[in-house]
Amino acid sequence: MRVRYNGGMLNPEPKPDRFALPVWQKSTALAPISRREMDAIGWDAVDVVFVTGDAYVDHPSFAMAILHRVLEAAGIRVAMLSQPDWRSCEPWRQFGRPRLFFAISAGNMDSMINHYTANKKVRNDDAYSPGGRIGLRPDRATLAYCHRAREAFPGVPIIAGGVEASLRRLAHYDYWSDTVRKSILLDAKADLVVYGMGEHAIVEIARRLAAGETVKDLRDMRGIAYVLGARETDGRPQPTGCGIEGDSPQPVGCGRQDAQLLPSYEQVKTDKHAFVEATRLIHINTSPFNAKTLIQYHDRQAVVVTPPPLPIGEEAMDGIYDLPYTRRPHPSYTEPIPAYEMIKDSVTLMRGCFGGCTFCSITAHQGRTIQWRSEDSVLREVRSMAADPDFKGVISDIGGPTANMYKMRCTRPDVEAKCKRLSCVHPTICKLLGTDHGPLIDLMKRARNEPGIRKVLVASGIRMDIAQLSPEYLTELAAHHVGGHLKVAPEHTDPHVLDLMKKPRNVNFEGFAREFKKASQKAGKPKQYIVPYYIASHPGSDIHAMIDLAVFLKRNGYRPDQVQDFIPAPFDIATCMYHTGIDPFTKQEVYIARNLRDRKMQRAMLQFFKPENYFEVRKALLDAGRSDLIGNGCDCLIPAQPPKEALKDRMDQASDYVHAMPKRGYRPGRRSQKRQAKPGRGRNLGEAQG
Repeated sequence: MRVRYNGGMLNPEPKPDRFALPVWQKSTALAPISRREMDAIGWDAVDVVFVTGDAYVDHPSFAMAILHRVLEAAGIRVAMLSQPDWRSCEPWRQFGRPRLFFAISAGNMDSMINHYTANKKVRNDDAYSPGGRIGLRPDRATLAYCHRAREAFPGVPIIAGGVEASLRRLAHYDYWSDTVRKSILLDAKADLVVYGMGEHAIVEIARRLAAGETVKDLRDMRGIAYVLGARETDGRPQPTGCGIEGDSPQPVGCGRQDAQLLPSYEQVKTDKHAFVEATRLIHINTSPFNAKTLIQYHDRQAVVVTPPPLPIGEEAMDGIYDLPYTRRPHPSYTEPIPAYEMIKDSVTLMRGCFGGCTFCSITAHQGRTIQWRSEDSVLREVRSMAADPDFKGVISDIGGPTANMYKMRCTRPDVEAKCKRLSCVHPTICKLLGTDHGPLIDLMKRARNEPGIRKVLVASGIRMDIAQLSPEYLTELAAHHVGGHLKVAPEHTDPHVLDLMKKPRNVNFEGFAREFKKASQKAGKPKQYIVPYYIASHPGSDIHAMIDLAVFLKRNGYRPDQVQDFIPAPFDIATCMYHTGIDPFTKQEVYIARNLRDRKMQRAMLQFFKPENYFEVRKALLDAGRSDLIGNGCDCLIPAQPPKEALKDRMDQASDYVHAMPKRGYRPGRRSQKRQAKPGRGRNLGEAQG
């Protein structure tokens, strides 16, 4: 549907079934972030208040910028409430009552992953906040923001979205509380959750609400989740059968004949096998072409998740990315925003990923169908960057979730409509997958030859198994698009762990490394090198697998400077394995490194060469019976005697512990600092308590 803005209301005009947004406003003005800015532009009210946990950056890599611009293009007035003080509802009231709805997002990341490390320690910085400062958003930000919106203006519809809400739309395992939590809809009291990429949905919601429809009328949309109340389910709890073992009775009140009933919240909370089955059913229903509506009971209420939205076409993608972004943070910020500094000179080619890695949320959020921009749209953005006087001539990245899936899709739409395969490239590359790198190669050539462009780098992750199918792509990459080193993610070397990850075998990485080295030498750049990324403590990975990985690194001269600890993010298949110890598709038991000691050992093995890890690595090797790797042999990971740096680090740690003890006496804060005597040791009880 095409929409126009007319006196504060949206009038729909019939339009063919595709998503194309007209640009009625060419303004590059930012959304107002305060009542003062709203008054300055002469608005008496706003249609939508967009609440986000990130700093306000008008760049197409930030979701709030895209959603603001598509709403603006449709003539909808949007105010931006960025990183508000959630301790009071007053910030939510400053723009007055929004005419249509509150749009709530925790930001570009799940707020708990943003706040805490894999060891559940508070992070030292927040890349999406000015100056990298922490504390500008709450834990579980979607919940806090929705509650404040409800408190500020009861009755205004609340639409939640973004990564946090999307991946928590059904009952899910929460790593930080080590519990299975309810759907975020019930905890946040939101009216709807829009999951995945929300440009189409947010405009349709605005249009239909403005036309007089209610939130309940929106339940026919794709890509949303909502709650059926007890009255709508006739007050009955989950029907017998609960969707386990293929039994899927029809729930009351959903109005859909294609519904798939999941095990209930009460079941997945107490029964790990029910959680495993729920995960399996959820993930085989993620294709927009054949997914069923999912229903999960929470006591007498039911959470309904409609099928994912259909992929948008090239013209629609162009319409989104051709909008007039300023590509800058709001001018009120006086400190740099780290995430913006990293991506400000990047260009997005596509979205989605058909890799299906079990530890990654990209496929679950953006979908496995690749959606791309046209070459002309990309080049228009490149030219606008080159015309910016602050631009230095180097595009820091040209890619997306992956660097080399541009214009790749199933070559048989009739098969794609039925296929429920979770990965198009694992365990082998599907013979129906289009893997032609030609359009990407042409685009890279054209981009780097644009006036004002000195260099176009590729920093997005490269899918190595696909890249090896195109020697020409590897040649172009090594010769023109690598800034000294290329980051890749083989993730592990153990075949069992790689299968659980849905990643190719290590021989694939070794083959890619050889071909890249040859291509670099041929291009006259022999000093270019690969930087591999690995994950510690992934389900299936034990200390023996990590030792084998460390030996591989030693033999090949890799010394990873950055390593990643596995974090069980909501919704992921690997998270189900972590919680249950079961692979949801094979139903086989999976080893899990749960305690902190094991996780520290696995991380230390990835950086065995660091002196501060010496004693951790030594203990791991001895416990595993691999003392043969201690000494001066070629494969030995550490020397027999600790280096001076390791001894000094241990002494420093001990010194920090000792000097951290209080200096005010035996028990600081007491009126008397004398040692408290125990009864029966020379003093009576009254004396001891005195």
